[in-house]
Amino acid sequence: MTLIDWIIIILFLCLLVGLGFHFSRKNRNMEDYFLGGRSMPTWMVALAATGTSISAGTFVGSPELGFNTNLTYLMLCIGAIFGGLLVAWLFLPKLYQAGTITIYGYIGDRYGEKSKRWTSIMFLLGQLFTSGSRLFIAAIAVSVILYGSIQFQFLLYSIVILGVVATIYTMAGGIKGLIYIDTIQILLVIGTGLVALGLIYASMTPDFSFSGIWDSLIHGRVKTSGAWVEGSKLQVVDPSFRFDVPYNIIGALIGATVFKVVQFSTDHEFVQRQLTCKSVKKAGVSLVYSQIMSLPIVLIFLSIGLLLWVKYNALDPEGLCGFAGDARDLFPQYIKNSIPVGLRGLMIVGVLAAALSSFNSAINSMASSFTADIYLPIRRDHGHEITTAEAQMSSSKKMAALMGAVLTAFAMVTALMQQASGLNLVDFATGVMCFSYAGMGGVFVCALFTKRGNTRSVVASLIVGLLVVLLMQPYVLGPLSQALLGHKISIAWTWWAPIGCLVSFFVCYSGKKPIEQK
Repeated sequence: MTLIDWIIIILFLCLLVGLGFHFSRKNRNMEDYFLGGRSMPTWMVALAATGTSISAGTFVGSPELGFNTNLTYLMLCIGAIFGGLLVAWLFLPKLYQAGTITIYGYIGDRYGEKSKRWTSIMFLLGQLFTSGSRLFIAAIAVSVILYGSIQFQFLLYSIVILGVVATIYTMAGGIKGLIYIDTIQILLVIGTGLVALGLIYASMTPDFSFSGIWDSLIHGRVKTSGAWVEGSKLQVVDPSFRFDVPYNIIGALIGATVFKVVQFSTDHEFVQRQLTCKSVKKAGVSLVYSQIMSLPIVLIFLSIGLLLWVKYNALDPEGLCGFAGDARDLFPQYIKNSIPVGLRGLMIVGVLAAALSSFNSAINSMASSFTADIYLPIRRDHGHEITTAEAQMSSSKKMAALMGAVLTAFAMVTALMQQASGLNLVDFATGVMCFSYAGMGGVFVCALFTKRGNTRSVVASLIVGLLVVLLMQPYVLGPLSQALLGHKISIAWTWWAPIGCLVSFFVCYSGKKPIEQK
């Protein structure tokens, strides 16, 4: 990279840190720090929520997915819109009106303090996997840009760099600063994607016309079970009735819709954005709009992968062979090697924006959950209650720093997990969420829509949900079904949360309501 590229990157990072410390002066108490005083504009919350949904998984993983497969992943975005509508209608009103710092405070109101703590702990454990995987995926791009390679040691260095930067400005600014920063970052991500798409298309002319590119994609090749076969790369709808395929129509419109319902109603990283709105109606609008905006953004980055496949397939067979086995660094390598000086710096800023937009929200949501649901209540129970707003703010910032450090460390673990799983980046990043979502989904549905359940059934539901998802992992279910049935069974990740949530719900529902709560 040139000096101009480095200047652009450094200025961007200074802007983030500066905004964080600017908003640090506007936080007077915990509600300001974690909920923005419930005063954020709807349009800004929608853009920030879009940034959280998009993440580095889209920026780096979607080009890989487009290069290897087709456009069926878009059906998942349709499921996300349906899921957002259901949550805005059925879930958000009750969670918003509870008036708690975190949504797990609602579980505490329903089932008691211990239930709140255990649900919050499950969220924190889930975030270690979820946000750790996002940081690892972002580090792929940074590793390519800084070191020209995704060797494991370079990935570790890149993870630390991203983790430190995100932790500093997140700790300083609180949720209000993050929403402003995330709004800027998602606009940068969109701009970066559009510029990259235009540059790739321009680099293919006059060798290819639009109709030539279209024809190449229609008669393309897709990667299935590790092997390349003939198939249209423009296919959007897969009508097959199979539970081992994630993006067919039943997996996307049923499995993914339920997955998104659970995500948008139990994951405080997502719900926290909506709780900063001025009213529950505006919270619902921001959630739905964020998922509608995500659809064209995902299409942009999938299209980058499609065009790069056409380009390498026709004009650079050697490059095609290089990415045919592992296309994780496809787009970052293109940015590093093919983008002009200066513009390359802006593209790298887009990479960093995608990387940091989801990681910073995870730090803040984890800090709010740990502080409000675990740390402060434990201090109170042991006679060391923190009562002043200044002391609570100080504790909140310390917890944000702690969560940033823990997430950074765990991102290194997810790097090993992804390599062992054999899943592409997008499926890995979304699949790991299900470990916590399954149990929490069962608990929240039971709490919101029934009068049953107690502390014991809540804890049992959380544990059972995690175990059910663990049993559906390919490295567990495959050998187990082979031993018991004589053939391997595979269940796509889009069904892990719905199945786990259903089982967990009945476990939670089995608990009778305590007499003192009747």
